[in-house]
Amino acid sequence: MATKEGRCPICQKPSEKKFRPFCSKRCAQVDLGKWLSEGYRVASDETDEEEANLDKEGSAFEDRSE
Repeated sequence: MATKEGRCPICQKPSEKKFRPFCSKRCAQVDLGKWLSEGYRVASDETDEEEANLDKEGSAFEDRSE
């Protein structure tokens, strides 16, 4: 059942309530794959130097209890 709200951001078909905002599980998986393979990026004000320093220090989410 298509919703009146928007279109699938992957294929532009009408979105389905079950998979909102996507039209199908396939399109939802395609989108997830883009995030996991770093196909999408979140804009940042950090410079390349600051980013390199963060990479050296490690993630704030890493388990450092060892």
